[in-house]
Amino acid sequence: MSSTDLSPTSLREAFGHFPSGVIAIAAQLDGVLVGLAASTFVPVSLDPPLVSFCVQNTSETWPKLKDLPALGISVLGEAHDAAARTLAKKTGDRFEGLSTVTRESGAVFIDGTSVWLESTIEQLVPAGDHTIVVLRVNELTINDGVAPIVFHRSTFRKLGA
Repeated sequence: MSSTDLSPTSLREAFGHFPSGVIAIAAQLDGVLVGLAASTFVPVSLDPPLVSFCVQNTSETWPKLKDLPALGISVLGEAHDAAARTLAKKTGDRFEGLSTVTRESGAVFIDGTSVWLESTIEQLVPAGDHTIVVLRVNELTINDGVAPIVFHRSTFRKLGA
């Protein structure tokens, strides 16, 4: 092991050593699906039911989502590595090739994922070059048969048996 500087590159590399799950945050805006992928998902509280994720302040997608009445959180599974890449694209149709479900609230979910959380924004917390988004979970759907995908060292991975 060696000590290194605190540059964005070295920090990104260091943070990448911590494996994390991957989620899609999505909603419908004027009949169009809007969404993004995040690997910074954290359960926060059971009472009240709260979760969070972090979004870059430079995101061009987040401003479209942050004022909507409901957001869909889909916990991506092993079969969604391509979906995670598609949802993370800077341009083009982020939902290309994905089967989605849109609720009456406007929350959008990716079909075949392990967990759906219909949520509303509870709090936005400025945090350096990101914003911590705290969401209240209003409805929950679990699909036990889907194993999670993990983001580790800039690669999507499957958990071992």
